[in-house]
Amino acid sequence: MTTTGGVGSDVSGLVAAACLFRGFSDPSRIAILQHLALGEHRVVDLTAHLGLAQSTVSTHLACLRDCGLVAARPQGRATVYSLQHGEALMDLWAAAERLLALTGDAVTLCPTYGTDAPPAAADGAR
Repeated sequence: MTTTGGVGSDVSGLVAAACLFRGFSDPSRIAILQHLALGEHRVVDLTAHLGLAQSTVSTHLACLRDCGLVAARPQGRATVYSLQHGEALMDLWAAAERLLALTGDAVTLCPTYGTDAPPAAADGAR
């Protein structure tokens, strides 16, 4: 199925793109990805770096793994996490930084998704 307006993408491609960006929608997940860009980490390493609860980090890692952004491998009794597609992710960060330089204030002040949005609106956006 092709979308209208000459975009030429099928709906499933749009859904996949929306799901990918939803993976980036939480500041903690972005922080985890940034730490993994430095190299492999265990959950205990990430909790120490980020000051988050182990269960929170594990939940975010599961989301990132399901999105195909993070890989996991066993190491003894622990699991070690690393970035998948690190170079493409670095390209995305660079593009996001350029876009944020142009729209940062608008994004931050957005009544639906910005930091000043009421909690109910922010929860509905996830």
